[in-house]
Amino acid sequence: MSSTAITVIVPGFDVSAFAAEALDSLRAQTHTAWTAILVDDASTDDTRAIFADAAAADPRFRLARHDEQRGLGAARNTGLALVDTPYTAFLDADDRLRPDAFTRLADTLDRTTSDFVVGAYVRLRPDAEGLDYSPGPVQPWVTAATDPARERTSLGAHPAVSGNIVAWSKLSRTAFWHAHDLRFPEGRYYEDQVLAQRMYTLAAAFDVVPDVVVEWRERRDGGSITQRLGEIEVLRDYLEALGEGIAVLRAAGAPAAVEERVALIRTLDLPPLLRIARTHPDPAYRIALEAFLDALRA
Repeated sequence: MSSTAITVIVPGFDVSAFAAEALDSLRAQTHTAWTAILVDDASTDDTRAIFADAAAADPRFRLARHDEQRGLGAARNTGLALVDTPYTAFLDADDRLRPDAFTRLADTLDRTTSDFVVGAYVRLRPDAEGLDYSPGPVQPWVTAATDPARERTSLGAHPAVSGNIVAWSKLSRTAFWHAHDLRFPEGRYYEDQVLAQRMYTLAAAFDVVPDVVVEWRERRDGGSITQRLGEIEVLRDYLEALGEGIAVLRAAGAPAAVEERVALIRTLDLPPLLRIARTHPDPAYRIALEAFLDALRA
């Protein structure tokens, strides 16, 4: 079993209903050589106290705070500046890790010496009464990106991996982040898209594993950004991020990955947006979506 130290960056804003569960999933890891940087993004609820209490009780938790809310990208960047271990990971404070997540990822990265490793994930969905959450199945696009296992692969050899754009499904070498000065875009709603495609295009090699490592919460309160796509400002940022991610792949000379990404956007991202557009009261929503579709066809 790997003994390589991992720093986990855990940003949170007003997630007091879920933060304790996220931290418990860290404590339950079978890989024990981890520390966590808890970044409170100026929360107005008990998230601040939950993070502070964890840091006071357990030296594996370190606390960082923003005086004003700066967003998820900035919170992750605050954590990145404090990483002092060979490996870097991310966990949003409303999600939870599977117990063997870091063991599986770190064992793979130790063996292969790749720049990072990508795992599978599932959604945590609320029940009909909204009282409990349970994990769903691995979705097809996640399976396409991570199954079967591949070691020291590349974007050219495995273009479907471009569909896995989330930060918290990966374990990376910290040196890889430093070598390429990787940081999350700030002031954006969808900060993962471009960063993920940059990682895939810059890596000398990466690994994928089919194991589920994270359970991604679909919040009943609608607090997730992905649940706010009816807002025009959120839509525009989403479409811009999708387009920028494709542009990164194209600029890197990865036509197969561009084709995979466009196909996935057409089958996964666009149908719910088109449904919203049909009944949206503001014509600007439909206009923004149609402009994106024109660009996608081109």
